[in-house]
Amino acid sequence: MNIEWLLDYKPIIFSVVWGIVLAIGGAWATDIGEWYKKLQQPRWKPPDWLFGPMWTTIFICAGTSFVKAYNRAPDDETIRILIILFIVNGLLNLVWSILYFRMRRPDWALIEAVSLWLSVLAILLAPRSYSPISSWLIAPYLLWVTIAMFLNWTNVKLNGPFDQQKAK
Repeated sequence: MNIEWLLDYKPIIFSVVWGIVLAIGGAWATDIGEWYKKLQQPRWKPPDWLFGPMWTTIFICAGTSFVKAYNRAPDDETIRILIILFIVNGLLNLVWSILYFRMRRPDWALIEAVSLWLSVLAILLAPRSYSPISSWLIAPYLLWVTIAMFLNWTNVKLNGPFDQQKAK
């Protein structure tokens, strides 16, 4: 049985599997319970129902960006860097959710968010010379993480400090 055709689908398979892993991990990490509901929120905070559709859109755009960049990458080293960037970004995204929601430490999540934002910027900039559309597909992600960082910062200002006693 010849499975060479499967190699053509490697970036799609990676993109879909990694997206599913992150979606499941993010759903587990994002515990919107009483603790979260009691946080003071700014008036400009997007409604909770918007977060699911936004992240779905971002995952679709990021997956499409990855596939296009992978297929247009000039060499194997570029592909390796692209894979590393997406894996690191996904892990940072998951760690942010764990810090904020599971550990109830928006202050720590805010510090980590700088790395997350920089990882999104790296994904946006990496393929710009060989796949500009891949960069544009990441722009909504960068915008959303920027808004999320500002919301995170506002929540820390409105509700901090988040010490161990308050987190329980």
